[in-house]
Amino acid sequence: MKISSIHSALLLSLVLPLSAAAATAGSDAAIPDTTSYSLNPVVVTGTGMHQRLKSTPVPVEVITGAELRAASLNDLQEALTMMIPSLSFSPSAMGSYLRMNGLTNRHVLVLVNGKKLVGDISGNVDLGQIDTNLIERVEVLNGAASTLYGSDAVGGVINIIMKAPQEEAQASSNSTLRRDNQFDQSLNFNLPAGKVNSLTGFHYSHSDGWQNSDLTQDGDKLEPTIAQLSLGYTSQNLTQRFTYDPTDRISLYADGGYYHRILDRPAERADIAGGSKYNTMSESWSWGAGGKYIFGPIGSISIDYTGRKFGQWYKYMIASGDYNPGDYAKTKGQAFHDLEAKSVLNFSESSNTIFGLSYRYEQLVRPEEDFDRHMNSFSAYAQHEQRFLNHFTVLAGARFDSYQQIGSRFTPKASLMYKTGNFNVRASYAMGYRAPGLDELYYHLMKPMGSRHIITFGNPDLKSEMSNYFGINLEYRSDRFSASVTGYINRVSNMITSSSTKFSALSPEEQADLIAEFPEINDVKQSTLSVKQYYNYSRANVKGFEINLSAMPVKGLSLSANYTFAYGRGLEDDGSWSNLNRSVRHTATITANYQHQWSWYRLNLNLNGRIQSKTYYPGDEDGDAPGYGIWNLITRHTFSCFRGFTLTPGIGIDNIFNRRDMRPLNSNFALYSPGRSYVVSLAINL
Repeated sequence: MKISSIHSALLLSLVLPLSAAAATAGSDAAIPDTTSYSLNPVVVTGTGMHQRLKSTPVPVEVITGAELRAASLNDLQEALTMMIPSLSFSPSAMGSYLRMNGLTNRHVLVLVNGKKLVGDISGNVDLGQIDTNLIERVEVLNGAASTLYGSDAVGGVINIIMKAPQEEAQASSNSTLRRDNQFDQSLNFNLPAGKVNSLTGFHYSHSDGWQNSDLTQDGDKLEPTIAQLSLGYTSQNLTQRFTYDPTDRISLYADGGYYHRILDRPAERADIAGGSKYNTMSESWSWGAGGKYIFGPIGSISIDYTGRKFGQWYKYMIASGDYNPGDYAKTKGQAFHDLEAKSVLNFSESSNTIFGLSYRYEQLVRPEEDFDRHMNSFSAYAQHEQRFLNHFTVLAGARFDSYQQIGSRFTPKASLMYKTGNFNVRASYAMGYRAPGLDELYYHLMKPMGSRHIITFGNPDLKSEMSNYFGINLEYRSDRFSASVTGYINRVSNMITSSSTKFSALSPEEQADLIAEFPEINDVKQSTLSVKQYYNYSRANVKGFEINLSAMPVKGLSLSANYTFAYGRGLEDDGSWSNLNRSVRHTATITANYQHQWSWYRLNLNLNGRIQSKTYYPGDEDGDAPGYGIWNLITRHTFSCFRGFTLTPGIGIDNIFNRRDMRPLNSNFALYSPGRSYVVSLAINL
């Protein structure tokens, strides 16, 4: 992207809102989204019901949308990294590999408004589908949560709560520019029309990508490369939500979205390594509808439908086989449908009860390999929360899931909370599970993976992974200060793993059988070919504790510090235990925010940092990834002296101390920053 086009986009972000402001001259200035840090927000993820954080028997970590905007964190992955110490990401050409307390991306369930987010590249969920500027809050639940949410909630849940349409007209523009042409532009419009409200969001994001090192290891030698540590990309995201409230007891909604992203790899060259013949394009469509009926004091019933469709293509830059430059080849398709009915009942003033039924359909397609499989599941769950003796709350629940291909699963949970004054003591047990993926069950194909080729065999006899999570939480929470300590252990069994064997290591008979089944083997370099097989074997134990501190010592100043210790160990094929791959032992995040209002001017200063120890890669010849510390400072300046709108320019520094990992590109990395970067932003609210 040229600098001139960035200037044009910035100018457009000014012109559109200013034009709207002129059209609405005479109205009062819209009040922008202020940065408030409530120490007792409303949460829903832990129990499935809206409760104040201090009252829920299941502890949850919360990031508000105001905190994201105060830190100019337009990328959700970066926001979670800088604010939630239990989470870490490893970006790559195949998407960002998420880990929570040492467990893999397949063990962490990502939800949007309580519904599963679908759309992944090699198992890595694409968080770029989420428009960060429309986030109301992000709730993170550590530990198993399959009773409410079903499969994949083994290590934890990330629930992204999006903004709902409001009853007054609003419009906003947010622009952010960093080095390496990292540019984000967001436009949001809220339009009421009687009992119907509409919220529209558009988000554009671009990066040129970057290299920290232009070298790669080739055996014992270092060779130059054009490969990037962070690939360039361009994405667009359009979202729409309507709400209709015909009566005080009935509320209806319909929403949808479209997402398009293309990676911009360096093109293959004969004189240097690291290029590619194609770029990768991904596209997703989402839609949904639902409604809620309130009986009155006794409770409510809701019905929700969610549909998602995700596709991935290669866009060729260089002729390859039957493909010419500009041609597309679809490599993957996913479809997801979820229908759920849920009732929240209040049989007494001291209790809440949830009943739910759901049907889920998932499909995975790989056109070139003639692979098309689907999976159906039916679920029923119930949960009861009872408060008694003014100090105790007991929560118990269970879920029954029936899968067409792999049978049934029963997952219980139980929590006990003792509350006295500002102190809470919580103890909980929860079972989690992960049903095998369609790829793990049924893949029978040969596919390229960069410069290598892999023949993958699924295993239809795979068992579901199971986890048993035990946790205890001690918490103090007042209006200006909160402190909590959580200790936990998560035991995972039947972990699905895979073995990989080089084609050259197979017997002549086995090689001949594979060539007969996959004749294309003769067209590739057989030294780059391996055979992968899925099976149940591994076990893992994660033990650890978290410390969370938040305070508002004086008006306008908010402080928070979070520390996580996670000791994750996995059982190897030889019976020994080793650190979980890509796990991190020690991580801390720190945030300080100060804001002050002088008449029509408000200042906001935000400092946040992440410090973590090394990332383990056991048995990898490239070794572990070193630890790092990174700090960002952002200032925002809101001017409300204009008629009809407010203006908020911002300036700051990402990675103040210029930390970079300059090792060759085939090393194992934890820090992907290009170094110190100056950030400028502009927000306009009508």
